Amino acid sequence: MRPLRAVASAATVAVLLGGCGAGDDKTAEPSPSASARSSSGTPSGSGSPTASASTGSGSTSGSGSTSGRGSTPLTPFEADPAAVPRTKAQAEALVKAVTLRPEGWGADFRAQQPAESAPGTAAVLDEQCRWQRQALPQGVLASLSVYSALPAVKGKGELKVTAAVTVHTTVLDADEQLATTLEEALRCPVQQVRTDEQIAGLQSVGTPYGQGGNGYADDQVLEIGSYLSADGQQTYRWDVVRLGTVDVAVSVKGAAGWTVDELTQRMSQGVTTMLSRLEFELGGKS
Repeated sequence: MRPLRAVASAATVAVLLGGCGAGDDKTAEPSPSASARSSSGTPSGSGSPTASASTGSGSTSGSGSTSGRGSTPLTPFEADPAAVPRTKAQAEALVKAVTLRPEGWGADFRAQQPAESAPGTAAVLDEQCRWQRQALPQGVLASLSVYSALPAVKGKGELKVTAAVTVHTTVLDADEQLATTLEEALRCPVQQVRTDEQIAGLQSVGTPYGQGGNGYADDQVLEIGSYLSADGQQTYRWDVVRLGTVDVAVSVKGAAGWTVDELTQRMSQGVTTMLSRLEFELGGKS
């Protein structure tokens, strides 16, 4: 397994934030697999990703990010074809192995309620810009979102984080989801996450492999905005990365006393840890 090259390191993410950014995984809290495919709209901060040229049933070999790019097949990681999930059972085992639970974030983190998404569902952003959980759409084998929180202490409010992993049937399906993610910030700049929570002022930027400091994933989408709750307005961050047929995502909902740098570091920690786990599970090489 290759060493991760500071995959969402604070420095790398800081560069991306200078360009644009925002979104989340909601209670419907969206997993990156969620929303219905959309072919219209131009995402903020980046050209709309085109579909990946690879349509094989799972291997990342030869796949590459195509967000605003040509057809050159570039990828930082090639999975062992035998380890790439092709059935729902295999995909479910992978998402359980990769997705961060509270203890993965740190000893003081606790589970939110609900603690995780319902089995066999994905989060979908509906026409009213509300996140709803629905049955897995075509092209998705498994999706899991786990909701954790760091309780308020020493002048800092409760920090809420979400870790999500989605396994698609093909690279094309996974790539199209990142394109949809970019478009959703334009379609729904204000989104209802839970009955008492919204995210607003959303912007997004896509960074394909080999550009903007992305040397660790086939593609990446970063969203930034504001998290609105009864406690007021706070910073919101959502980072989604793709390796082959798998999308990995982390969202962070800020709270009083937390700086943007601290939130970025938490987001980076989650993405880095899950990408490392994913590479291990896929048994590939870089």
